[in-house]
Amino acid sequence: MASQHTSERVLLAGASGATGQELLSVLRPTDLTVRATTRSYANVDTLERHGADEVLVADFFESADAVAAVEDCDIVYCALGTPPSYRHVTGGKLVDRTGVVNLVTAALSEGVSHFVFESAIGVGNSKAGMPFPARLVVRGSLSAKRDAETALRRAGIEYTIVRPGRLTNEPPSGEVVVGEGGDSVTGSISRADVARVMAAAPFTPDARNRTFEVVSRDGLSGTPTNLVEVDWVDDRLAAARERRHL
Repeated sequence: MASQHTSERVLLAGASGATGQELLSVLRPTDLTVRATTRSYANVDTLERHGADEVLVADFFESADAVAAVEDCDIVYCALGTPPSYRHVTGGKLVDRTGVVNLVTAALSEGVSHFVFESAIGVGNSKAGMPFPARLVVRGSLSAKRDAETALRRAGIEYTIVRPGRLTNEPPSGEVVVGEGGDSVTGSISRADVARVMAAAPFTPDARNRTFEVVSRDGLSGTPTNLVEVDWVDDRLAAARERRHL
């Protein structure tokens, strides 16, 4: 199925994070113009070398930076997250909440057509998918991501929320198990597989205004429930892969 989107510019927020870097590598060979963001000037050269067409240093705690980041963008990929710290436990001012909400607000004003948000299994009604001890350790960030999910659903923007299981740095498996409804799947998944799901989401009618829990088939734990079949549309991604192998 062909993509219905014609815009050439997408925003990749959180491009210097581990998942963001994987997503940049997926988007890089496509015909999309990728605007990548980072909080540090030290990351600019690296992101440009890795294929970002534009790099913007932005602090999403500042609403003005969010507005500047989404300007002229049709699609937003949000891989923002708080680095491991005590704030994962205590919560408070986290980019997972404040930064994402600022970005959602800016995207709404700009008329962004699709917003893809990387959340996590363990958030909201998917809490059973994360072991209780682990939830205690990251309870602050889980609460922040829950609030960000709620803000996105209420914004009126077409969205896809992707809740991955425990993230690994393994190569992409291409075998992703997708659940929906919170209490669906548990386990692990490579960041590379998450990146491919996120990249395809804006071009996939089946992914509109839905929240998915995702793990890899090899990383699946227990018995999955509420599985769904999603016809991921990755025409532009597949075409780019074919061009690289010519």
